[in-house]
Amino acid sequence: MKEELVKYTRLPLIIAFQEVSQYKDTYAGEIGTVALTAHLLKPENSNGKSVVIFMHPTGGGSYLPMLNSLAKQGIDTVWCDSRYRGTDSALIMEKVLIDLGQCIKHLKEIHKYEKVILGGWSGGGSLSLFYQSQAENPSITETPAGDPIDLLSQDFIPADGIMLIAAHESRHRTFTEWIDGSVTDELNPEERNIELDIYDKANPNQPQYTDEFIKTYRAAQIERNRRITSWVQQKLEDYKKKDEENREFGFVVHRTMADPKWLDSSIDPNGRKSNWCFLGEPEIVNNSPIGLGRFCSLRSWLSQWSYDLAQGDGINCAKDITIPSLVIGNTDDDGITPSHTNNLFDSIKHKNKTLKWIEGANHYYFGQPEKSNESAQTCRDWLEAQKLVS
Repeated sequence: MKEELVKYTRLPLIIAFQEVSQYKDTYAGEIGTVALTAHLLKPENSNGKSVVIFMHPTGGGSYLPMLNSLAKQGIDTVWCDSRYRGTDSALIMEKVLIDLGQCIKHLKEIHKYEKVILGGWSGGGSLSLFYQSQAENPSITETPAGDPIDLLSQDFIPADGIMLIAAHESRHRTFTEWIDGSVTDELNPEERNIELDIYDKANPNQPQYTDEFIKTYRAAQIERNRRITSWVQQKLEDYKKKDEENREFGFVVHRTMADPKWLDSSIDPNGRKSNWCFLGEPEIVNNSPIGLGRFCSLRSWLSQWSYDLAQGDGINCAKDITIPSLVIGNTDDDGITPSHTNNLFDSIKHKNKTLKWIEGANHYYFGQPEKSNESAQTCRDWLEAQKLVS
């Protein structure tokens, strides 16, 4: 099928539903009502039987190149924003699952799609795996903060297939890989261990880093994550002792973008350029307000960033799914390195899985329409082989 022969229409969707809630965790809207915005890209030749659904916990991706490319391949494609679009400061991963489940229900019941394929782009990869694992084997009745959230009663509709594209292992695993391991005092982030500060020229450890340094640095990153988690748990416990069950507290996590692999491209190597990450120059991003996990609430930290407690773990959830799976990695990805792609693929335990690489492609296919088209064609070929589209 030639891409230029297929045109599509972009249709806005609103998905609204009621939810019992003790407090508001998003700015807009009435408490107890959740309204999601979505875009349906519907090709002219659509038979309306199969749809690929993308959702990211926080990112608005309605106009990402890949969605347009899929629609031009004749594939009905939806991007649905979660309730937390644009901000993750109060994000609860378990509630994002409910949002994705409502989107799937809407497309099945209102638009009468027969087959649903999860499109797990970047951070949407672990979200999609988390959803499918709970759809196949529901088990969660509370958030990591101990707040009740009964996912068993949601009756999630399992997807018929899943495509993981430039996906990372999970928000909490990735965040811990990126957090600055040199910080020793969360209240004063200028207090740092100089031998772990990868941006300090006085640090005796410089690229290319030794295996010993990487091991020490990774351990420091995990330890920092655990220190914050312990502080969060204690603060919530103190509130509960005062009968302030629903009280929250906002806080800043400084210096969260300091992965040694951005300075040393020999670590988890691919075609990315050195001293660069998908948000720009790493040292600048490390202190900027756009860094991952910069602004947090207590419950949100435990649900999406805690190394030990967050439940949306792509690696663990991948072990539970039974549906056909396609994993696509980009060889020049400046956000997701090959180990994440390979680890996700290896974690899927069934045999109906396929791994493909898009040579020379960056994370978003920005400025690379031919790579976006190649990735979309790879998806189309796989969907046809799996009889998920006709």
